[in-house]
Amino acid sequence: MTAKTFLALAALAATTGCTLAPRYTRPDAPVPGAWSGETQTPAASAQEGPQWQDHFDEPGLRSVIELALANSRDLRMAALNVERAQALYRIQRSELMPDAGVMGDGSRRRIPESMASDGKASITEQYSVQVGILSWELDLFGRLRSLKHRALKQYLATEQGRDAAQISLVAAVAQAYYTHAADQENLTLAQATFEAQKARYDLIAQSRAAGVASELELRQAESQMESARSEVARFRGLVAMDRNALDLLAGTRVPTDLLAQAVAPTEPLKDLEAGLPSEVLLRRPDIRSAEFQLQAANANIGAARAAFFPRITLTGGLGSMSPELSGLFESGTRTWSFAPQVTAPLFAGGSLWANLKVSKVDREIALAQYEKAIQSAFREVSDGLVRQTSLREQLEAQRALVASLEASHKLSELRYREGLDGYLGVLVSQRSLYGAQQGLVATRLAAQANRVVLFKALGGRL
Repeated sequence: MTAKTFLALAALAATTGCTLAPRYTRPDAPVPGAWSGETQTPAASAQEGPQWQDHFDEPGLRSVIELALANSRDLRMAALNVERAQALYRIQRSELMPDAGVMGDGSRRRIPESMASDGKASITEQYSVQVGILSWELDLFGRLRSLKHRALKQYLATEQGRDAAQISLVAAVAQAYYTHAADQENLTLAQATFEAQKARYDLIAQSRAAGVASELELRQAESQMESARSEVARFRGLVAMDRNALDLLAGTRVPTDLLAQAVAPTEPLKDLEAGLPSEVLLRRPDIRSAEFQLQAANANIGAARAAFFPRITLTGGLGSMSPELSGLFESGTRTWSFAPQVTAPLFAGGSLWANLKVSKVDREIALAQYEKAIQSAFREVSDGLVRQTSLREQLEAQRALVASLEASHKLSELRYREGLDGYLGVLVSQRSLYGAQQGLVATRLAAQANRVVLFKALGGRL
């Protein structure tokens, strides 16, 4: 068999050979086929996850999210990790191709008298240059193709990880934005309460000086006023910390005019009105990333199996050889070389079997991580759907409670001014109303936070 024939057969084997990796089949999702219960479930329009621009309709929040997507250092690192994984894949893929180049060498040595046939010392020279294959491993058993497939799946997993990081960033910004709005609304409520309590305290102080109000009523009004002032200081600090958290997520200073002063009322997600199988979870970037990692681990088994078989490496070239550097390219100096090398493992101290065992265990770990990711995602969606129904009822009840306590507070003040009741009734009604107003803000914040959770849980698109 000539060298050309061998090279042709070797190239054919390297490009058409199969791998020893197990056949990959997507595992069944370890969750029910659909969400059950009396809660709403995602509709067909939610199959790809809601677009964040459609999900968050507040102009200020949209602008803050765009700032974060443009300036976040976390996203920058995620994008760089994708570039790194892509480069590693290209490196691994290049192993399938022959490493061609120019090989040149020269030597000049002295032959001593004892080694010369005529008993005289001499100096010999030899120069050569060849163009050919520096090294090429024939992938007859699919080792390199398995490693290339593993690198590809790891690259795709990293890419999905970047998308998951973007979704997480959008959700984190939205949560921080709503938290700041809630604390700002509570600060406004506390300031209004403090101003009202101070005006009432001043009025009672004047009445006390005139001998109408009692010392007890004055001290009760004072305690109410100081309590409101303490609340103002507390929420002022919370607003400042919320602003710092939002600036960190955005990667830059968020303009004040983009910030909301109160939590906007929320409506249930439009995409959650009809039934949909839980297979929608398989489109989440984090779950897709886990599946790519599972496929990478599956491919690595093929590389571990191929390590038991011989490796064939080719080296060859075509060029010129001459005893003088000046005559290197003259007529009659043509030369060629062909050097196949076969390496077969005989004894490796059990490392090959151990490596195969490790690759199989890695696949089982990746499978468990994939199934756990699906189960966690299913619970996130289920919990979000339950909370959505519960929070809707809580909002209705909290609004009714605030309205009822406002009417009760007005009646208490009227009865106090008419002298029918003492100031204690006003004090109690004011505290109850303030607590209910704070509860309404907290419930609206919880509803917005739940919408953020559902957006993330359904794999919001970008």
